[in-house]
Amino acid sequence: MNAPDAPAALELHGLRKTFGDKVAVDDVDLTIPRGSFFGLVGPNGAGKTTSLSMAVGLLRPDRGTATVLGHDVWRDPVAAKTVLGVLPDAESLPQRLTGAELLGYLGLLRGLDPAVVTARSAELLQVLDMQDAAGRLVADYSTGMRKKIALAVALLHGPDVLVLDEPFEAVDPVSASTIRSILHGFIRSGGTIVFSSHVMALVEQLCDHVAVLANGRVRSAGSLDEVRGGHTLDEAFADLVGTSVDRAELSWFAS
Repeated sequence: MNAPDAPAALELHGLRKTFGDKVAVDDVDLTIPRGSFFGLVGPNGAGKTTSLSMAVGLLRPDRGTATVLGHDVWRDPVAAKTVLGVLPDAESLPQRLTGAELLGYLGLLRGLDPAVVTARSAELLQVLDMQDAAGRLVADYSTGMRKKIALAVALLHGPDVLVLDEPFEAVDPVSASTIRSILHGFIRSGGTIVFSSHVMALVEQLCDHVAVLANGRVRSAGSLDEVRGGHTLDEAFADLVGTSVDRAELSWFAS
């Protein structure tokens, strides 16, 4: 059990980011408890990816702070990133390395013992069913395979907090089931997961906490039941962001 005064797994205070005249993230405050499986949802352009990028040190905020287990991401980046595993946009991975080379290179860059890197890389490739792709260039991977190798990179050094941006996107059902099992095991071991998704049913299946973002602001955050308020997450989401769940049809289909 966590001590009452233990720092949160991830804490964001007053995060703000603008791109020209566009306010992408508007003073976001968010606290992710340790040991939680936390879902971040919102419509396209809500500020989810921008918020997570600032939270893990990939994008500098205009103002505000982000801390991981009490370590400031921008003032103490080495300590923060030591306990942090990140699944970024798969296109940001080095493309001219093979899957095995990528794991080996980044494991050594993390300061892991070479024998540990070799053993963990082999296990990750086996569990994710990527042994046959280990010798192929990342540039030749499908979108789903890049997601899986990016997840392997995030897990390799044994982090305490995982931040995953759309981890199930373009992943086949069998691999998705494997990833769910891995993530549940990570939570059982005492880790914390923050992940963004557009699929409300998936968030309801996996998460115990959730936050809804719209127009760069947090509309609601808390336990899954608190945010749903007795409704489905789809219904609560539509109400919070001010959209309709009515069916849409095209005029030329009517005939």
